[in-house]
Amino acid sequence: MQFFEPKNLFIFDIETIPDDIAAFNLIGEDSADLSSLEKRREALAQYHLKITDGKNDFLRQPFHKVVAISFLVASIDYTGDGQEIIKFKEIRSGGDVNSTEKDLIRGFFATIDKLKPRIISFNGKGFDIPVLKYRAMKYGITGDFFHNSGNKYESYSNRYASNWHGDLLDVLSDFGLSARIKLNEVCSILDFPGKFGVDGSNVSTMFDGGQLEDIRNYCETDVLNTYLVYLRYILHTGKITTTTYNTAIGDILDFLKDSPHKHFQDFYTTWANINKGVFYL
Repeated sequence: MQFFEPKNLFIFDIETIPDDIAAFNLIGEDSADLSSLEKRREALAQYHLKITDGKNDFLRQPFHKVVAISFLVASIDYTGDGQEIIKFKEIRSGGDVNSTEKDLIRGFFATIDKLKPRIISFNGKGFDIPVLKYRAMKYGITGDFFHNSGNKYESYSNRYASNWHGDLLDVLSDFGLSARIKLNEVCSILDFPGKFGVDGSNVSTMFDGGQLEDIRNYCETDVLNTYLVYLRYILHTGKITTTTYNTAIGDILDFLKDSPHKHFQDFYTTWANINKGVFYL
């Protein structure tokens, strides 16, 4: 069996809002007042409370509409002793503020097909990927390499194949044996910026207010945090050395300092304040 040695690293995150139109199909127009956006969202929440015996109104994955997909791409070079060198390439959001959900999801799977990367996420296997699968099926979008590469034991779909898709929420909790903690909590102990100013609970309100660019910017900072946590994790596991870790951190610092975008400047300032200007190990 040939071992998967991807040349690219793909760290991603998505932002979603409730698919309120699904309320008509799920609940039925005659069984509830679904005349407004707020009432349709409330109907979906009440449906989920009902099926969980009042425990949780968080929508199941098919009922999340994707409004942003952000990602960071880095190259992976392999040394002769089994270690890796990670080089930052870019971070951005898919499409633009006018892109449809269909366009965003088609672009996501097309990028996977093109890069054939190692995917890194935080709760991507539990939330992001299932959402993207359901929404891709809604639009008839294919993801050939994602679904048909590898084998039973080594593939994007195998929970334990972290060389293909490393879900940090799963990996850091030893696949549920210890507490499954939040990205912001991990960042707090590693002195990374974490979330500042916005969190996922604000996204629907921001979307309603036409703040899609702000949503995309917030999603990009989540991707940055995920990348920083991943670098520290693979340093811990011996996949990279302290020297190559510091080089990778230097690449991100150079990018942030040179960026004309306020959310990246704010990320750098927050990080510098937390660390009192010390970024390297």
